[in-house]
Amino acid sequence: NAIAAMGDKIESKKLAMKAGVNVVPGFVGEIDDTEHAVRISEEIGYPVMMKASAGGGGKGMRLAYNGQDVREGFEATKREGLNSFGDDRVFIEKFILNPRHIEIQILGDQHGNILYLNERECSIQRRHQKVVEEAPSPFVTPKMRKAMGEQCVALSRAVGYYSAGTVELIVSGADPSGESFYFLEMNTRLQVEHPVTECITGIDLVEQMIRVAAGEKLAMTQDDIKIDGWAIENRVYAEDPYRGFLPSTGRLTRYRPPVAGWTEDEDANGRRGVEGVRVDDGVYDGGEVSMFYDPMIAKLITWGKTRDEAADLQIAGLDRFEIEGLGHNIDFVSAIMQHPRFRSGELTTGFIAEEYPEGFVGVTLPEDQLRRVAAASAAMHRVAEIRRTRISGRMDNHERRVGSDWVVTLQGVDYPVQIAADHGGSTVSFADGTALRVASDWTPGDQLAKLTVDEAPLVLKVGKISGGFRIRTRGADIKVHVRTPRQAELAKLMPEKLPPDTSKFLLCPMPGLIVKVNVAAGDEVQEGQALCTVEAMKMENILRAERKGIVKKVNASAGDSLAVDEVIMEFE
Repeated sequence: NAIAAMGDKIESKKLAMKAGVNVVPGFVGEIDDTEHAVRISEEIGYPVMMKASAGGGGKGMRLAYNGQDVREGFEATKREGLNSFGDDRVFIEKFILNPRHIEIQILGDQHGNILYLNERECSIQRRHQKVVEEAPSPFVTPKMRKAMGEQCVALSRAVGYYSAGTVELIVSGADPSGESFYFLEMNTRLQVEHPVTECITGIDLVEQMIRVAAGEKLAMTQDDIKIDGWAIENRVYAEDPYRGFLPSTGRLTRYRPPVAGWTEDEDANGRRGVEGVRVDDGVYDGGEVSMFYDPMIAKLITWGKTRDEAADLQIAGLDRFEIEGLGHNIDFVSAIMQHPRFRSGELTTGFIAEEYPEGFVGVTLPEDQLRRVAAASAAMHRVAEIRRTRISGRMDNHERRVGSDWVVTLQGVDYPVQIAADHGGSTVSFADGTALRVASDWTPGDQLAKLTVDEAPLVLKVGKISGGFRIRTRGADIKVHVRTPRQAELAKLMPEKLPPDTSKFLLCPMPGLIVKVNVAAGDEVQEGQALCTVEAMKMENILRAERKGIVKKVNASAGDSLAVDEVIMEFE
């Protein structure tokens, strides 16, 4: 049947070719072993992509630029396919350079009616797993949309598929005509990113799937399918961008989305959530994210009349999205929403690797934003200090007074400020004569501060640290210290505490299962050499040597389950 045929990537490519759909050049026969895979890859021409036939969600995919990459990745691709989908067959195809990932939403009934509900762009990916999706695409023109949509409808008709489905395409970003598009796969199910299509079309895809399953005809035609506004979805993952996007497991000690999950207002198109902000989730306070499942925690979807408006709503929603207890990518996706290249729409699947080649270290706030955070932090610190003066049981002649002069230090910058408070808020004056008016009902202990600074809203996630706050906002994670002038003077004399030297150890970067150990005690290893493979959240991670050295001791073997930072091996 159609679901079985399209669920097999090898068979689906064969069917797509028969239906006249453009396909990526590749090999879809049986691959005997690793060396056979190397020969096939050389015949196709590097770079190539190795894919598990039954794969999906970025699992069972490896990009290879040479024979060594194929030798390292082929067996891992087979294992991921077997572990995640029960099928270890692999096919190899040409990797399209500078690709954009475009997909077409299909909807058909059991009476022969099949429509395409416009496109989604899913080019921003990491390890072939989608991170940001939007509809429509900033790249696709009406002419492209029609050509892509008609080919995808033809494929659906050829395999006899009905209900909601998605045909995924790869498009050469180097070809502005959009004519160089190729079939990747067809997903005969509802996609994670379906909400962005619902937002711009007003069509409830789940409702339509139920109606189609009940035998009803579609109540709309292709001419009824319109595009209203723009929608963006960010996937909130349990992975730590500050540690190379490694999976993060643990208990959700705090989970507060910007709007309650699965809620909507009473607008005509309720699929847009509440005032254009929608959350789809399946977790809760106290729930646990384990190493055995996909890392997605929730989806944040926003709709606006324009792409910029939808992106701005994302930034505001992410600022209000509270997750504690494990690492997550909220800061990272907020940074993407603000990135000039994202705003320009110049996207490829290499966006993350190209824009963050050294990894993600957080957003560096510009001067105007730093001052707003500094003023807000100073005002909040004053509130906390006043509260401390009201502790009972103090000696009568040791009354504590809260001064007006402070020094706020953040991102390596000192801001001497003066605070003048009244019943309506605080006026924070800087040394250069400028002043900002801060108003808020924040009280010490609140983890989310909603303030206005010069009548513009500012939302901060607030954590207490010694002498100040840990502030997270707009993709930045900042330690803010608020000190008296004398304390600030003395703080400059304090030596910096250095982290321990772990260069002679290979530490497990995440809770996971050791799949393979490539070296033994006494082996000499070279920089970049594979040392071992750790599996977590259905994904295999190859750990490599950071420098040349000799293995002194191996503490783990295949099949061992390790905790984060547990020592795998030691070096001389």
